[in-house]
Amino acid sequence: MLRMLGITKSYGAVRANRGIDLVVPPRTILGLLGENGSGKTTLMNVLFGLVSPDAGTIVFNDHPLAGHTPREALAAGIGMIHQHFMLVPAMTVTENVMLGWDAAGRWLRPAAVAERIRAASHTYGLDLEPDARVGALPLGGQQRVEIVKAILRGAELLILDEPTSSLSPPEVSGLLHVLRRLRDEGRSVIFISHKLGEVLDVCDEVVVLRDGAVAGRTRASDTDRAKLARMMVDRDVSAPVAREGGAAGAERLVVADLAANDATGVERLGGVSFSVRSGEVLAVAGVDGNGQAELVDVIAGLRRPTRGHVFVDGADVTGRGVTGRRQAGLAHVPADRHTTGLVADMTVTENLAFRDCDGPPFRRGPWLDFGAMRAAASERIARFAIRVGGPDVPARTLSGGNQQKLVLARELTRHPRVLVAAQPTRGLDPGATRFVIDEVLALRASGGAVLYVSTELEEALIVADRIAVMYRGRFAGVVRRDAVDITRLGLMMSGALTESPDAAALYGRKAP
Repeated sequence: MLRMLGITKSYGAVRANRGIDLVVPPRTILGLLGENGSGKTTLMNVLFGLVSPDAGTIVFNDHPLAGHTPREALAAGIGMIHQHFMLVPAMTVTENVMLGWDAAGRWLRPAAVAERIRAASHTYGLDLEPDARVGALPLGGQQRVEIVKAILRGAELLILDEPTSSLSPPEVSGLLHVLRRLRDEGRSVIFISHKLGEVLDVCDEVVVLRDGAVAGRTRASDTDRAKLARMMVDRDVSAPVAREGGAAGAERLVVADLAANDATGVERLGGVSFSVRSGEVLAVAGVDGNGQAELVDVIAGLRRPTRGHVFVDGADVTGRGVTGRRQAGLAHVPADRHTTGLVADMTVTENLAFRDCDGPPFRRGPWLDFGAMRAAASERIARFAIRVGGPDVPARTLSGGNQQKLVLARELTRHPRVLVAAQPTRGLDPGATRFVIDEVLALRASGGAVLYVSTELEEALIVADRIAVMYRGRFAGVVRRDAVDITRLGLMMSGALTESPDAAALYGRKAP
């Protein structure tokens, strides 16, 4: 079905693709793996016509593609669902499907398009209501809109870039079912993911890129997670995570009866109380959309609570803004690196320095010291293994995973007393994920307190001393690391079990 031969693409001194050959047979789900910056997204952007290669040829269904645009790729039968959806939130499902679609007609026929959406939704189990406003849909629903767009446009090859990074387990299961259905109908799928379990579950074959070149190709049935991870990063990342023992110290982050509403005025956080101590990680698990975002935003100073208080090292910071909380020793890794974590058009140096440019070493009197900023940026780029052409390139030119590393480098190297990290490994490869976990545990070992919010239960179990499960804006339970029962946690995440936590669980000690 698809043959990409000798694809080469450079951005200045950075060689994103180096003579890559990629073949996708019909009726195949192909996993495309690689560490952050390995060239996966660039290769797919070349295929979809978003980027022109420096060299190489593309043949799809025996027809050459050269100098093509995304519209021409769609017309040829290639669809691409990006990691960040290309939808208009204020429009309905039907209106989003009609956008840019010639078959919608010169005179728009929304009723006819809606009927086609219903038919496709029924056939593939997508559960979409054509009149629903896209912005009101959960992330899984928005992804299903992208899928139905591709299906109705006749895509024979569908590219999915990190499609499960923001989905709940039931939504992931539903997506994989749809992909198998598409394969059984004769279509092919390129599945880009860092979640090796899902790759092994749904893919027929796997291609691994490393440093812009093909590092290996294998049948999914002939490999395992450890082999794929080693192929991706060329080192062993399967060794057990080292955790230092010792009792937690004094309370560093205290949250008292914290409640908050979403943008529509609906209460999403319903009076949560807990503390995180020095030398401790409290992980918050749960399906996305159960109040985790509101909890993080209120603690970080991005949203006002409707009631309650936040304390950092005994100081009430509830009335302070982001700057005041930073000065109190709180660092924040947001879940959305694009809108909250970075300024895309600023350079890597500027993004690494802007939280600390109000004093030494980045400011001398009224002047910014760009030399000091650039030197610090170069050191952080090396320490966090950020793949970038240099400290002066815009942040938007980095891959998603390297943008995440950029945010982590800025926040962790400030040596915070309290770190609030929301989905800090989202979009990261196994090696980078291991690096982040090691850095979080190093901060814990140095006396920092970490609130670690993640939808990845396996990851939460690695880093946490205590695990809280959020369901509908409240804690359905809090358990210590040494008392974890996976079945109980799963029941809490689904709302089937609620256990009122005692003082020992909420505050890390027994009540006096």
